[in-house]
Amino acid sequence: MSVIQLYDTTLRDGAQYEGISFSVEDKINILKKLDELGVHFVEGGWPGSNPKDAEFFKAAQEVNLNNSTLTAFGSTRRAGINVKDDPQIQSLLDSQVSVITLVGKSWDLHVTEILETTLEENLSMIKDSIEFLRQNNKRVFFDAEHFFDGYKKNPEYAMDVISVAAQAGAECIVLCDTNGGAIPSEIASIISLISDQFDVHLGIHTHNDTDMAVASSLVALDCGAIQVQGTINGYGERCGNANLISLIANLKLKKNINCISDQQLQKLSEISRYVAEIANMPPISNQPFVGSTAFAHKGGLHASAVQKVEDSYQHVSPQTVGNEKRVLVSELSGKSNILWKTEESLGINIEPSKATELLTIIKEKESQGYQYEGAEASFELLVLRTLPKYSSPFNLVDFMTIIEKKNEAILNISSQVMVKVEVDGRQMHTASAGDGPVNALDNALRKALLEFYPEISNVRLNDYKVRVVDQQSGTGSIVRVLIESTDGEQTWTTVGSSENIIEASWIALSDSLEWWLLKRNGNF
Repeated sequence: MSVIQLYDTTLRDGAQYEGISFSVEDKINILKKLDELGVHFVEGGWPGSNPKDAEFFKAAQEVNLNNSTLTAFGSTRRAGINVKDDPQIQSLLDSQVSVITLVGKSWDLHVTEILETTLEENLSMIKDSIEFLRQNNKRVFFDAEHFFDGYKKNPEYAMDVISVAAQAGAECIVLCDTNGGAIPSEIASIISLISDQFDVHLGIHTHNDTDMAVASSLVALDCGAIQVQGTINGYGERCGNANLISLIANLKLKKNINCISDQQLQKLSEISRYVAEIANMPPISNQPFVGSTAFAHKGGLHASAVQKVEDSYQHVSPQTVGNEKRVLVSELSGKSNILWKTEESLGINIEPSKATELLTIIKEKESQGYQYEGAEASFELLVLRTLPKYSSPFNLVDFMTIIEKKNEAILNISSQVMVKVEVDGRQMHTASAGDGPVNALDNALRKALLEFYPEISNVRLNDYKVRVVDQQSGTGSIVRVLIESTDGEQTWTTVGSSENIIEASWIALSDSLEWWLLKRNGNF
């Protein structure tokens, strides 16, 4: 397995994931990133299926690729017509790419019940389409759709499909677990048998309906396949496709296969997040190798061990895939977590006795509904506030909220907040309205602080989350508010907790602005 071909289908199969819709510009940007990563083949889409994909292939002709080969996807000719007269086949030629990935049926059920044609005609469709594209100087990969289901039901016909595709000139025959129902042992035995009978390159394309797509792909490569297809972050229809991020990391780090360079491997986390951002999908925090918690250590014993020997609780170095080690702080933490976190985040070396004091405070706070592992800015403030020389950039004197409902129309509910804050002995008393009490509180606090800190206008709220901590108390339950803020360059999260959602929001909001002011003024 010295040579493995990486084939990405994010721009087609990945786009079938619920909630994803790429624009032409999105697809061009992702294509460039995949080229940076060193993916050998990037499937741009199906030019015969929609105008957007046709537009993409036209735009892609202006993109200079250094590592990747752009491919177009399409199906075999329709039943009962000449291949030259099939407009979908012609659209593949019009895409101006050098490699065509052609999909055809290999399960007899789909031939007779879905295509509603004969088994013999389906073989002719495969043969005619591949030969025609080869005559037009195209390299052809053949995706044998539903191959493993087809093989289990009618192995003789599934083998006939491979034989015809190989004889027609397909460069690589990709065996597809389209329904995602095969398990690795089945895939291993079937591919081993086929690789012994056919002198043709094999590929593997798996879906993740049994949560085994990556494992199935890896065993397929062990058994003779040379091309592996997948998508960034495993995006795809239903439960998704094989995750190309995990495949690349496992091939490179576990099997010592240089499918990409060491420098390209360090881009893995960045590209995973980049594609998630363009897809408007939240990053998967516990995604192997590249997730924000992939190398996060919460237990005190774990954190202590990692500080002494990093590999003791990490199977690879996070830097190899562009990620980083994180030590979380919670009621499950030990002193080592506190000591490491304060030095890493604040550059402060504290005494073990201070770490013990902080750990006691954190445990008490978490019993009140706080949670610091996802709100590191609030944790940093917690530490700073225990230091003798700490001075807050502002202090709350008081605030009052007014909610008024003028008539039966719900849209006529208005919220106003009056806030009084103190900065360096001076008080500012101001009021502001908002869409709701929390929005009004945010507006009033910023308005009050603007006279003292005009640069605070750069800070905006990115996300606002509320969670009921103790549901048994009903509407009197403690709620936890998490606020993510940004100034356009950095992002930070703060937390507040109270039986009163407005108070919890105030704590998180004021922490956010206090942290930013301290950070901006170089206090840590």
